[in-house]
Amino acid sequence: MEGLQRMLGAIDYIERNLDNNLFIEDIADVACMSKFHFQRMFSMLTGYTVSEYIRNRRITLAAQELVNSKLKVIDVAMKYGYESPESFTKAFRKIHGISPSAAKKNSQSLKAYPKLSFQIQLKGDVEMDYKIVEKEAFQVVGKSIRTTTMEGENNRKIAAFWNEVNHNGFAGELAKNSGPLGLLGICMDFDKEQEHLTYLIGAEKNIKKIPNDWEEREIPAATWATFPVRGAMPDAMPKVWDRIFSEWFPATGYEHAGGPEMEVYLSNADPSSEDYYCEIWIPIKK
Repeated sequence: MEGLQRMLGAIDYIERNLDNNLFIEDIADVACMSKFHFQRMFSMLTGYTVSEYIRNRRITLAAQELVNSKLKVIDVAMKYGYESPESFTKAFRKIHGISPSAAKKNSQSLKAYPKLSFQIQLKGDVEMDYKIVEKEAFQVVGKSIRTTTMEGENNRKIAAFWNEVNHNGFAGELAKNSGPLGLLGICMDFDKEQEHLTYLIGAEKNIKKIPNDWEEREIPAATWATFPVRGAMPDAMPKVWDRIFSEWFPATGYEHAGGPEMEVYLSNADPSSEDYYCEIWIPIKK
């Protein structure tokens, strides 16, 4: 579990530098990972983006200083990297529900986001099947939404998006023209901080002319690690995602290659069935 040990080192580095400039490139270097892989692993393991975690920790420490010292609000704001009292107050109020000035007078309603820690366990009790697949670039067609990854909003919006396309006939139309991979749920276009992504429900392009309200995208050539998912949807899918990032990546030494990720729905069977089968595809590199 060397990968998780390096994550702990990165957390310690963040803690030592919360009152200094922090750059994700430097934090990823401490973890000996690429910037993309570090951010993706951090988010999957913790439920927070790196930037979100840093903001929460800074505001937690700032609240403690406001309550336990005679520092002015502007001094605390500057110490933790806020360019103005107004931006600091906005961030502070979002987490604590009150202004910094009010917190100095009454600290009873303040929240705290503690330093993260990972309990590293060598599980190994359940084998994790996977295959390595080389695939050339290919075109997909479908429809997409843009969503934030903060506070789990992406999971809620993506579930609602699938519900919508299953009921409005779009998924059925896609299935009629899908390629060998069947229906696809593709995470792509991650922003710099990985706080937003595009989720496309689509299929391999199998027709020359697509409807005007569909979009066409290219999935680049990649080496893919593919993982079987067995069980009723949607509950079975998050469990495999968790194991990929908490067990498989740290154990194998592979890194995320930074491209799109795919949920591959090969079957037209009932997804609520306990023996339903689908796959997760992640682009990798050594």
